Amino acid sequence: MGNITAKFINILQSNTILGLFVGQNIITLQQVPSTNEYLKDKLSNSTPLAEGTVIMAVHQFAGRGQKGTSWHSEPGKNLTFSLLLTPTFLNPKHQFSLTVAISLAIAQWLESLLHTAIKVKWPNDIYIGDKKIGGILIENILKGKVWKSAVVGIGINVNQVDFPETFQEHSIAIKQILHKDSNIGELLPDLCKYIEREYFELKNGGFEGQLAMYKQYLYRLGEVHPFLIDGVSVAGVLCGVTAAGRLMIDFNGHVVDFDIKEVAFSVKPN
Repeated sequence: MGNITAKFINILQSNTILGLFVGQNIITLQQVPSTNEYLKDKLSNSTPLAEGTVIMAVHQFAGRGQKGTSWHSEPGKNLTFSLLLTPTFLNPKHQFSLTVAISLAIAQWLESLLHTAIKVKWPNDIYIGDKKIGGILIENILKGKVWKSAVVGIGINVNQVDFPETFQEHSIAIKQILHKDSNIGELLPDLCKYIEREYFELKNGGFEGQLAMYKQYLYRLGEVHPFLIDGVSVAGVLCGVTAAGRLMIDFNGHVVDFDIKEVAFSVKPN
């Protein structure tokens, strides 16, 4: 691990992303339980950090996803980082708009890199086919009615091809598409460009167009698929998502929208 770690850190420390604010300041940690937790601790201790600061981990050993799921990452093999944004231009009730912007940025970046179809499994897992290649966890910090800051955690499988048994069948990495190792220090600035572009698009009032594009990226869009609702598997057609981030499912002509706590993708219909 020593050589991998040293190479990883040297690449990132020497990297300067000219003209960008996202990723201009990169703090690289050799080992940390969670980059999101590290960044939130920094903010709670009133540490002054510029918007766009990236906390990058060589080894993140307790990463989290939506609904408390775990993110498993081998040291030095994947992109595991958290990004600080201050979307004070948005009303806190529009938090899903940031999820849309970040999801689009990652999906479009991966498409340009891999030249293959990318899907977003609602609300913010990134898929190739039926396999997960990445995930996002956004944790928002509010001050009264103002959206003070957002800690955007991102994990992308890059060079790791061996996953824990429970994840192996449904996980995929960039290496398995390109059939070669990728330089993580070179991938990060390119991804930051896409994130910055979509963030500015959101800031400039482009959410409506972003939402329309996000819908086109939806995993299982227009397909009959089983969904788990109140412990029961029910077949329906995923037909979209609302501006508030609720998943829309058509059950024989009756469209119902669900919050993330109310529905889940099921393996098979009842």
